[in-house]
Amino acid sequence: MDPSRISLRRFQLSDVDDFLKWASDEKVTRYLRWNTITSREDALIYLEKIAIPQTCRPSICLDDRSIGYVSIKPGSGDDKCRAHLGYAVSAEYWGQGIATIALKMAVSDAFKVFPGLVRLEALVEVENMGSQKVLEKVGFLKEGLLRKFGFRKGEIRDMFIYSFLETDLIK
Repeated sequence: MDPSRISLRRFQLSDVDDFLKWASDEKVTRYLRWNTITSREDALIYLEKIAIPQTCRPSICLDDRSIGYVSIKPGSGDDKCRAHLGYAVSAEYWGQGIATIALKMAVSDAFKVFPGLVRLEALVEVENMGSQKVLEKVGFLKEGLLRKFGFRKGEIRDMFIYSFLETDLIK
């Protein structure tokens, strides 16, 4: 995949049809906190009320078409030194290196955008091998297993915690 075709940018209402294509796919939303979006109306509401207002939730774009997203949520107060990373990419683009390229861009930007940030964390369900591989390619370190830690889609699940430190950018 040519990295110059991949970009991160704020969502726009005009992304609605591209967004709905991957946000309505249960394979894509299986491990996300939010539920599969099934209508154009719900997609517009999600974009308008959630995605667009958040400056730290850019769309992953291929040739400027939305095919996923990255979310970086910084902590506050005593936790402002760390942020949580999440992401999703349309299933039709899995295995092409797009998520890895996009996450490398987002990780690099995060340490510039958020003063005092020294650590990014990502939680991944044990059975989500694809995301584990992507995070490891980006340079995240698997720190351990958090038993019965994450509530997703009505179940409490085991999660791996991954981290990326600001000092890892130099390596």
